[in-house]
This record gives sequence, structure tokens and C-alpha cells, in this order.
Amino acid sequence: MSKTKTRKKILNLRKKKYHNNYKINFSNLIKILNNKKINKGIIGGYFPVNYEIDDLSILEKLKSKKYEISLPVIKKNNQLDFYIWSSQLPMKINRYGIPEPLKSRLVYPDVLLVPTVAFDNRKFRLGYGGGYYDRYIAKIKKIKNILSIGLAFEFQKVEKLKVDKFDEKLNIILTNKKAYK
Repeated sequence: MSKTKTRKKILNLRKKKYHNNYKINFSNLIKILNNKKINKGIIGGYFPVNYEIDDLSILEKLKSKKYEISLPVIKKNNQLDFYIWSSQLPMKINRYGIPEPLKSRLVYPDVLLVPTVAFDNRKFRLGYGGGYYDRYIAKIKKIKNILSIGLAFEFQKVEKLKVDKFDEKLNIILTNKKAYK
């Protein structure tokens, strides 16, 4: 199935099933971070839209465990940068209607929580088609080691995604049911 057809199918499914109140088990994320010996540092999250996994409560819990939290700001040419964020700081709305932190302190996350439209066993993800996260992961891997974790509902898993040379494989996919490592 083409990326476009897969995206449409899974987005429709996600919209229908979203209100079933599926959640990521926070302790599963903490186990992953502990296993990777990441007990401090900068977490890159996202502001959830379009029935994505809501990571804001996860980010607040991580902040209470002394991690620094950052969210993306969209730049020109489908690029992202991450800036420090907290729920007490003002935000602005970007061109897609997504809240972003004001550009205060640019950071490079140690852990990146990645919104996911669909994923497969190989840990490839399908996004909305702009390549924002693929570009960001490729860029940051040249700067530092990063743990990339896709967040998804289990029903977003597909047999095999079509991938191209620009698609970045994630380290882990964490769903409401299990972790794909």
C-alpha cells in the first residue's frame, strides 16, 4: 500500500478509536530510560494534534523527575528546532495551528518522543509526509547520540511500510500495549 493510502487509512482509524482512552504506560517509558541509563537530560516531545498519543502528561511527569522538556518549532524548508518548554510558559500558534514554545533556549534533546501515524516491526514510522522528524533525526545524529521513541497506539501497526532513503528508523516504538525494541 502506498504511503498516502496507509496514512489516510490509519488516520481514519485513529480518529474512530481515539476516544477508547488508550494511554502509554508511563512506567514502561521509565523502564526504557533506566535500561538505557538515561536518568537526566533533555526530552524532546510534541504538542499532540489530530488524535495523536497525548504526550503532555508524560512530559509533565518527566519534568517532575528532573528532566528538561522541549518542544519543536517549525522552521523554513520543513526543518525543526527544539526549545525548552514548560506548561507555565507562553506559546504561539504556528502555520498549522499547532502550539509551539517561544524561541527561548535552543536545545538538542537526548530523547526524542516522536508522533507516529503508522509503524512497522522494523521500527520505521510514517508521519504526515513533510519529513520534519526524519530531517531532524538525521541532523541531530551528526551532533550527538539520541534515543528516538515513536509513540503510537497498537492499532497503528502495519505489516511493512514503504520506506525510502530519507526515512529514519526509530530506536523504539512504544504503544499502549508494548515496546518494539
